[in-house]
Amino acid sequence: MVEVTRALPRPSLVTLTVAAVLALIGPTPLAHARVPLEAHFMQRSYAPGQRAALAVSSDRRRIAVRIFHAGLGRGGTDRNRVMNGLPVTRRRSLNRRPRIVVRIRRDWDPGVYFARLHAGRDRVAFAPLVVRARASRRPRVAVVVPTHTWQAYNFRDDNGDGIRDSWYADSRVGSVDISRPFTNRGVPPHWGEYDEGFHRWMAHTGKRADYLTDDDLDRTANTTTLLRRYNLIVFAGHEEYVTPHTYSLISGYRDRGGNLMFLSANNFFYRVLRKGDRITRSGRWRDLGRPEARWIGIQYLDWWMRRWPNRPYVLTGARSTRWVFRGTGLRRGDRFGKYGIEIDNRTRSSPPGVHVLARIPNIFGRGRSAEMTYHRTHNGAKVFAAGALDFGDSAPNHPVSTMLENLWARLSRP
Repeated sequence: MVEVTRALPRPSLVTLTVAAVLALIGPTPLAHARVPLEAHFMQRSYAPGQRAALAVSSDRRRIAVRIFHAGLGRGGTDRNRVMNGLPVTRRRSLNRRPRIVVRIRRDWDPGVYFARLHAGRDRVAFAPLVVRARASRRPRVAVVVPTHTWQAYNFRDDNGDGIRDSWYADSRVGSVDISRPFTNRGVPPHWGEYDEGFHRWMAHTGKRADYLTDDDLDRTANTTTLLRRYNLIVFAGHEEYVTPHTYSLISGYRDRGGNLMFLSANNFFYRVLRKGDRITRSGRWRDLGRPEARWIGIQYLDWWMRRWPNRPYVLTGARSTRWVFRGTGLRRGDRFGKYGIEIDNRTRSSPPGVHVLARIPNIFGRGRSAEMTYHRTHNGAKVFAAGALDFGDSAPNHPVSTMLENLWARLSRP
């Protein structure tokens, strides 16, 4: 059961027992204006016991709201327009309010959640949020959700001037708002291609992890704090845009013995500067003298340019890394999966001792191959990097599910 509170003109509160906490703040949309149903949480993550503020816009009088845990249950079709999961609250039909506040229950597991809103049969919207672990029960593994990258690829026209507010849509756009609703009914960009499968694997295998957003990394004081909390940090999605603090935090974590798992490609590629709820793109890390391959092992090479199809990895692993494929039935030269979109490989900056586990040979032309790698540092840090953008979403599928079990078992230990 979740408490619901409606804000009154005076500071006093009237508490009702329903699915969410309602706070009335601001004007009602004009009756004649057709306002699309949109919603977004005011913060990207919340801790158990907190109240999560959900901003809502609509011209419908009644809105139905329900909160779901993403990844639980079966994956559905049309995954880039729908978020799938199992409900953690009952569906409630409420009078339209500009803001709905959901109490995060203390018994909710850490993970990605979302609100599903209905305003009539033809209007549906989603709003994702991340629930962190309780500090007193924090697991030794953290999963990072790429909230900055989600917003960089958000093509919403925020001010209605006809220009979609993403530098991918218009080069004149220099910064993006990380607190806005997503287009496409609120589903994060490429959720069904790059993200959902990994979260289903986590849920169905019973893996325990803390969940963090880019905001949470920026709020983390230093590398010592990360090392004290976590043996392993998993970057499950497309972690392209990071602040200077996060870059130093994670590279320092690895340099001091922290384990890392990258299940996508094109990670830690662009430097962004944050001011309030806006991030501004400010150069590639490699051009600033800090190539990401120096500590990840590989770095971004190219994208598919709308002409290169996905292709399978070919296993090339050395004897010392056979444990990654234990139980998969794969042998040297075998193929598995179909991957691509964007790819990484080794460079001159890569540290010594990087093992190539598998390769997608010549996927983007002669000599332009994707590489899946693993390396261990002299301080004992263990780093796995998938090398293809859409690898993490294949987590529930054989043989990737077994590979991830092997990696999780070894990298989650100190």
